[in-house]
Amino acid sequence: MYIASLIANPARANLDRSTVEALRNAWGGGDAQWLQGGVAAEFGVESLPQNQWDVWDSLQGLGIDLCIQRAEGREKRLLIADMDSTMIHQECIDELADEAGFGPRVAAITARAMNGELDFDSALRERVALLRGLPSAVIQRVIDSRITLMEGGPILLATMRARGGYAALVSGGFTAFTGAIAAKLGFDEHRANTLLVEHGALTGQVATPILGREAKVQALREISARLGISPDQAIAVGDGANDLGMLALAGAGVALHAKPAVQENCSLRINHGDLTALLFLQGIPAAEFAHV
Repeated sequence: MYIASLIANPARANLDRSTVEALRNAWGGGDAQWLQGGVAAEFGVESLPQNQWDVWDSLQGLGIDLCIQRAEGREKRLLIADMDSTMIHQECIDELADEAGFGPRVAAITARAMNGELDFDSALRERVALLRGLPSAVIQRVIDSRITLMEGGPILLATMRARGGYAALVSGGFTAFTGAIAAKLGFDEHRANTLLVEHGALTGQVATPILGREAKVQALREISARLGISPDQAIAVGDGANDLGMLALAGAGVALHAKPAVQENCSLRINHGDLTALLFLQGIPAAEFAHV
């Protein structure tokens, strides 16, 4: 048995009953269950519809996400999340580079690296080198003035932890940022790269080994083992090519507002909903969301 989920952006709440019922009838699905009026509904289907991606494409034009996954074991015990452009709107290294006067140059490299066009480690070293001499105090200024949380993040964290889940922030970015974001959102732990500092300024280097794609996979394996669960009991979310290994290993790998190369390799794609979509995908209705 599979579950088909239709999810809209809560700010628009434009998922109407006729759309849900028409698709359910076309696919011979079970009774539709509404998880939040105008935002999320789901129904069961016996098998994966052959025209799943044609329907997905047509719904994208309406601002609605369609995800289909196995019904069994949907609610997860571990959330493992990327940070940049996932839990926050920004790419932290781009914001630092903007302070250093290299904003557009670094942002272009970041975009290519996140779409899998460049080797992650080399691209990171190249970008960090441009930050040499930047006062380390700029990091806190960027956190305070430039970094904004992705919509739905606080509710996602609060709800999963209230239901006994564990949350890990695993980023190819920097610990100076993950520490702050993890504390603000309530993650149980965080892992990222470390920017090297000498005499109050960035050296233009990052500590090794670099936390890239394989390190995220290893983090998922290590944390799952420590919790006594399998990676199947994890839901992972990310947007970049360095997240693909983690997304593939997790029981539910969600590409959130992701780069094209990432979407092509993920069956769970959220392009319109916010981070509360990860709760809807687990079958959790909005009435059971934790208050923040």
